[in-house]
Amino acid sequence: MQNPVWSWKKRRAEKKGPPVAYTASVQTGQVKSHPFDFFERVGAVDEQENRLFDQIRQAVPIVDASINKIIRLVGGFTVNCSNGDGQRELDEFCKNIQVGASSVGLEQFLYCYLDNLLTYGNAAGEMIPLRSGDGIGALYNIPLTDILVKESENPTHMDLFSYPDGVTPAPVEHPERILFSALNPAAGQLKGRSLLSGLPFVSSVLLNIYQSIGQNFERMGNLRFAVTYKPQGGVDGTYAREIAQDMANQWADTMRDSGQVKDFIAVGDVDIRVIGADNQVIDTQVPVRQMLEQIIAKLGLPPFILGLSWSTTERMSQQQAEILASELESYREILTSVILRVCRYHLNLKGLGGKISVKWKNISITDEVEQARAQLLSMQAKQIEAALNGGQMEGEGEGGDEPL
Repeated sequence: MQNPVWSWKKRRAEKKGPPVAYTASVQTGQVKSHPFDFFERVGAVDEQENRLFDQIRQAVPIVDASINKIIRLVGGFTVNCSNGDGQRELDEFCKNIQVGASSVGLEQFLYCYLDNLLTYGNAAGEMIPLRSGDGIGALYNIPLTDILVKESENPTHMDLFSYPDGVTPAPVEHPERILFSALNPAAGQLKGRSLLSGLPFVSSVLLNIYQSIGQNFERMGNLRFAVTYKPQGGVDGTYAREIAQDMANQWADTMRDSGQVKDFIAVGDVDIRVIGADNQVIDTQVPVRQMLEQIIAKLGLPPFILGLSWSTTERMSQQQAEILASELESYREILTSVILRVCRYHLNLKGLGGKISVKWKNISITDEVEQARAQLLSMQAKQIEAALNGGQMEGEGEGGDEPL
């Protein structure tokens, strides 16, 4: 009979898989010490302004849709390395690197990184190496509320601080692991400018228009009536107050939502009108479009990408697509430096060398379609030319065989 203790240990040993690669701790992770630490961390990267930008994205759906479309239009990429071993390592790294607690892949890290960059004007990330020091084990998108950036004595450097106790900023122990990018910073400034800067006023006007539209349609959908009773002489004049009160009670019972249709019957001179029926609803199409034009001009997206059927021409759409391509190229340049730094840091920890380059996919399929169409027309022209030349040669041969 088999020893049950030995069989249990054997099954337990068989269940054990390969050794788990443990990563180092996140040095920029926030640890809250008390519920009022927010008031003591006002020095973070413009937290109040960042909350305003978050509210704009939530209140104006076209802003949120535009940022998401920009992120998708930036597209994917491939990382090339001149070293064969380094190329295989980077392919595996870009595909399977852990990002936060729920995502996998370097592209997922860059999507969140670009989202913060466009919304807040700044983005931060951390490269978390393995405890063994053999490569990067995970990537972490740092919330801007958990990091503090200050100017250094050297104008070409910056000092990074985190909140290990949730309150007091402390210098980051390993600043070489921190990724920080700024979008279009002003001269001499470390912090960038959000893509949504300049939109709070326009968004407030647009929201006021939408709120008034909602109130007007609420009044139009839930009608209010004005019941006017004009008492005559005699009994009506004596009991005018009682008759009016009785009419008010009967009218309230008639209009009460009870699931039944009721009629109101009155005797005498009674006038019933709908309140506001004579007023004309203001046309909001023009002011709403003016506000949307300002928002779209700031975001840099053509209207047709957002589903807005504004009057345009094919030539104008092509020019707008070219302008959008230049905007996306500028975002790609910022992300390229981040990709190169992450991949170089990973290869250095692995002890691998080689030259690294980033190749982005085509921004739009329009260029590929135009190139394919040009190649098709060129091949058709060559085919027609070859057919004509072949016909002429056959004609010349037939003519030479005929007797003079």
